[in-house]
Amino acid sequence: MDIRSIIAPVIQDREAMEEFAEALDDRAPEVERDVARLKKTPTDRELVADLFRTVHNIKGDASLCKFELAVAIAHPIETLLARFREGALPFSDLLAELILLAIDRLELATNGLLSGKSLDNLKLLALIQGLDRLASASTEEIEALGSKLIEDVTGFRPVAGNVSGRTPRTTTQRNESIETANDLNFFRSLAQQLENRSPLFKGRTMRILRLAQETNKANGSPVDPAQLEAAVYIHDIGMMLLPESIWLKVGRLTDDDKLELRNHPGLAAGVLQRMPGWEGAAEIVSQHHEMPDGGGYPGKLETQAICPGAKILAIVDAFEAVMLKHIHRGKNRSVLRAIAEINACDNQFAPEWITPFNNVIRKTIET
Repeated sequence: MDIRSIIAPVIQDREAMEEFAEALDDRAPEVERDVARLKKTPTDRELVADLFRTVHNIKGDASLCKFELAVAIAHPIETLLARFREGALPFSDLLAELILLAIDRLELATNGLLSGKSLDNLKLLALIQGLDRLASASTEEIEALGSKLIEDVTGFRPVAGNVSGRTPRTTTQRNESIETANDLNFFRSLAQQLENRSPLFKGRTMRILRLAQETNKANGSPVDPAQLEAAVYIHDIGMMLLPESIWLKVGRLTDDDKLELRNHPGLAAGVLQRMPGWEGAAEIVSQHHEMPDGGGYPGKLETQAICPGAKILAIVDAFEAVMLKHIHRGKNRSVLRAIAEINACDNQFAPEWITPFNNVIRKTIET
């Protein structure tokens, strides 16, 4: 295979590529569902056959539209599943994670190509070379090679753990006035009202708060902790001022839906702007969807104009969103795949905050 088709793939037939992407949207959840079931009942031969067939169909779809990158990803997975089906390879949590990581990368690459985004950060060459080595590796080599592949692609070792379900051990220690404490309690109650609107939101506020606080601390605490805490509580409150049919929508948003959603940072920031002492939090909230390259909203600010607190909140909020992404289709997204997706989002996040955030995640999953 031409290495350029992996490093810099091109769309040869856009209509065929769009059809592949649509089919992948249907097939990827099937892979995730069957992998989850196989982890519970690895001897279910019908499940094995279903999973093999789905991956085979993904490869077939890719061949039809001459998408060599997808063929290169799907083929070694198919080989591994064939070995498992024949009893030559045991099914393990590591193998499950590798399959899901590969499918995630394929989805990101497909969507990135169609939207004209750079694929440099997806580590596609490392992924495919690692999958090829695994496909022909002995049973004894699988664990070491699989672990290395995950670390090469995500930057993290495959250590058990899930930060998404943990709650903070302690609240940030600070000397604050009774008035500040009362304000924060009020903001927290508003966040709780938002969480109550959907079971998917349960616990999200405290997960985001912990990650934001620890990321800030890991980088020397340049953001006032109380302002950051208030921003975490309020940043999505503007959603409740929009039609529920939009912000609680399951599935794809229309262009009009997306335009409407872009109003929520300003609405939420307006709440804080009208309360003395919370100007810093208001700025964080208003800017938390801005991007360093000027591609964000609502102000299309570039990196120098975005405050540090907004840069932190953008990362941790996106991480939480990735963990919940496609949950309606039964997706069980691991922390490793979520953090890998965040790191692969070229130009979306401030690079000076990615390393501290990675360090926080690494410390969490390795303890």
